[in-house]
Amino acid sequence: MMCYERHEIFNNLILWGKVGCNNMKQYPFQNIPFQNIQKKDMSFEEVFVHIAGFMELNPSGNYQLMVGTDSQVHKKHTVFITGIVIRQVGNGVWGCIRKVMIPRRMLHLHERISQELSLTEEIVSLFTEERKNQLIDIVLPAVYQGATFTMEGHIDIGIGKRNKTSEFVKEMVARMESMGVEPKIKPDAFVASSYANRYTKQE
Repeated sequence: MMCYERHEIFNNLILWGKVGCNNMKQYPFQNIPFQNIQKKDMSFEEVFVHIAGFMELNPSGNYQLMVGTDSQVHKKHTVFITGIVIRQVGNGVWGCIRKVMIPRRMLHLHERISQELSLTEEIVSLFTEERKNQLIDIVLPAVYQGATFTMEGHIDIGIGKRNKTSEFVKEMVARMESMGVEPKIKPDAFVASSYANRYTKQE
């Protein structure tokens, strides 16, 4: 039996570990484990079980499954953090992260944002139709009582005039929409811009 603590979205939930790679294009990102403060070295299957278990605690809730990635350029490498968060609106969250380190400084903004989105897309693709249907089936009996389930892709970009990422919004949003999930940009992309962001600072 799994136990879940009630957290706010930005509480000190995550414990991460360093994972390096030799080549961005060749490294098997899918083999990098997920972690949180409760458990290290989780496979995606374990993550999915936790998500389903969290939802089963209250099948009549309003659930948002959110995936987003942020990055930080350090002295000799670039850190990418992808967060997965299942949130019951008004009643806590469960989440975990995956850390990828690219052994070079990715200074070109478009390249870095595109890589962030690629890592998010990779995780989103693991939520196959079968898996999404399993989660939908949890809330389905309570739909007429207001239960909901949505899936969002959080992108660390914004449309403000002073935002350097604004020129990439159309491209990145289209990529996320093609995955069949609802794209969110700043200020609504908090899994990427706030949750994942805090862990990119640490080398």
